[in-house]
Amino acid sequence: MSLEDKLTALPGVGEKSAVKFQQLGLETVEDVLCYYPFRYDDFAARSVLDLEDGEKALISGVVMTPATVQYYGFKRNKLRFSLKQGEVVIAVSFFNQPYLADRVEVGQELAVWGKWDKAKAGVTGMKLVAQLEDELQPIYHVAQGISQASVVKLVKAAFDKGYDKLLGENLPQALMERYRLMDRRQAVRAMHFPKELGEYKQALRRIKFEELFYFQLRLQQLKVANKVASDGVEILYNALAVKEKIASLPFELTEAQGRALDEILADMKSVGHMNRLLQGDVGSGKTVVAALAMYAAYTAGMQSAIMVPTEILAEQHFESLSQLFPDLSIALLTGGMRAAPRRTALAAIESGQVDMIVGTHALIQDGVTYHRLGLVVTDEQHRFGVKQRRLLREKGANPDVLMMTATPIPRTLAITSFGDMDVSIINQLPAGRKPIVTRWVKHEQFPVVLEWLEKELTKGAQVYVISPLIEESEALDLKNAIALEEELAAYFKGKASIALLHGQMKNDEKEAIMQTFKEGETDILVSTTVIEVGVNVPNATVMVIMDADRFGLSQLHQLRGRVGRGQKQSYAILVANPKTDSGKDRMRIMTETTDGFVLAEEDLKMRGSGEIFGTRQSGLPEFQVANIIEDYAILEEARRVAVQIVSEPDWQSRSEWQVLLPYLRKEERLD
Repeated sequence: MSLEDKLTALPGVGEKSAVKFQQLGLETVEDVLCYYPFRYDDFAARSVLDLEDGEKALISGVVMTPATVQYYGFKRNKLRFSLKQGEVVIAVSFFNQPYLADRVEVGQELAVWGKWDKAKAGVTGMKLVAQLEDELQPIYHVAQGISQASVVKLVKAAFDKGYDKLLGENLPQALMERYRLMDRRQAVRAMHFPKELGEYKQALRRIKFEELFYFQLRLQQLKVANKVASDGVEILYNALAVKEKIASLPFELTEAQGRALDEILADMKSVGHMNRLLQGDVGSGKTVVAALAMYAAYTAGMQSAIMVPTEILAEQHFESLSQLFPDLSIALLTGGMRAAPRRTALAAIESGQVDMIVGTHALIQDGVTYHRLGLVVTDEQHRFGVKQRRLLREKGANPDVLMMTATPIPRTLAITSFGDMDVSIINQLPAGRKPIVTRWVKHEQFPVVLEWLEKELTKGAQVYVISPLIEESEALDLKNAIALEEELAAYFKGKASIALLHGQMKNDEKEAIMQTFKEGETDILVSTTVIEVGVNVPNATVMVIMDADRFGLSQLHQLRGRVGRGQKQSYAILVANPKTDSGKDRMRIMTETTDGFVLAEEDLKMRGSGEIFGTRQSGLPEFQVANIIEDYAILEEARRVAVQIVSEPDWQSRSEWQVLLPYLRKEERLD
């Protein structure tokens, strides 16, 4: 017997069943043992006096009235009877299960598993239990063609055959004692067949720690390997030239910008491979820091490339770099380029005539050959998958990597998805920038907003008005961009020029509209979220977001960050009639803080990590039982211990950590 045995080694599992179970990721017996329930139904009978409204529970009592079945509609019916528990009479109802009537006898003790309705003193039944069960019943994730019962049967078969006895301990004794953890074999059994709730909680705590600890240990190993690796690019930049370039800037770097730049330059100069995340709130000046790092690479005779998610953003970065470094050769490479200019750009990049390259994912396509690529920068990096980032890195001889994001990443996520990276944070706004004033108004107050906008326009302001939809949708009663533009055009006729921008337009059309807005020829730009990331118009001081409750906090903050780029006071107006408590909470939080990191933490609590970044693209780990938000305390402790272990010289040869090595090798799945 081996834990690697196929499922067909278990009684009652044939080839066809084994193939079905693969949908759940179950291929070996070990997979089955470690396929934990996601919740349990507590089949210990409860007193209705202790139940919360809407709680599911097992409710027992003596049957007081015979069961009656009422038929209505097509094949629809309702079975009713009453139970007496102590002094309380409970109304029981089952929908579309008339056959249960034969199992209900007056005077008999019966238990019903169902949902308690406190106001009606009734229970909507899901299951009738003739004999009281005093246990926790596991509920597993299933898939099409796989029933709950078949998974339970499979798990029981693995334990009945004694495969659990083959499970070895994978945590060091020192950690087991320090955190008072249950041993692995006992914990795995208790996850499936807990004797009582207390035992299950102890098992859950053990398995969560195990998952988070191994994940952090692998991350920390990667981080250390990056640090000591000598196969990185040693960029021996000209420190004096960089210093002179900083002095020639028309503004002074903030303390936070200076600190981040120092950290990046130190990494570039070392023989180790740089793998750094540059985090900064909207408008904090990350791009300048990245540009100076690219300039440092140029002074060392190396090329640098910056990859961004959209063509509009690529063109904006190209303009910014061309203004900052007028004497350098800078190339733009996007998917929408015509064949002739593209050929010219590719030849110049390969020959080394080009110092800096700005582009979209076109930078990693076949046919793009770099001369001497030393530094790779990705902007809004969570928009790129792990594979895309790796392809760009492979275009050079393991160039240094700097990832930038204007989406403030909560600490919880930073130590999971970016735990193998060093992090630089710019948490200061440039001097003279004023915090954006944010107001929430209801739709019925929009006419007042229009009057106020009229006054702002007379002061020379430019305005963004954002709509979440382009076309009419019967399902969602939202203001759409086209109708909104018509409404504003009618109101401001002869007083302001208005343009419309949305994602279905061609790239050159979008660019032309954006350009006229940048140059001040358009007063009001009605847009969808196309302008969310990176677009910089210093004269734009008002951001109006229609149906703001349709957006998450991080997206609202990104949109708000399109204004407040100059010295003037800027405003964000959220127009929304939220129907849910979370919608109201988002509006309230937005008016209370402009700190992106505070908002990111709140967004994480409200929406979860997967919704913020998209689990696949961001490389966020998927754990079986651990939750990086709810189990943050365990995550932090696991990280602390992992850092402590890998920082010990030759830790892998020390006896107390030997138990970790086979599991690390076996489970190494990080890209």
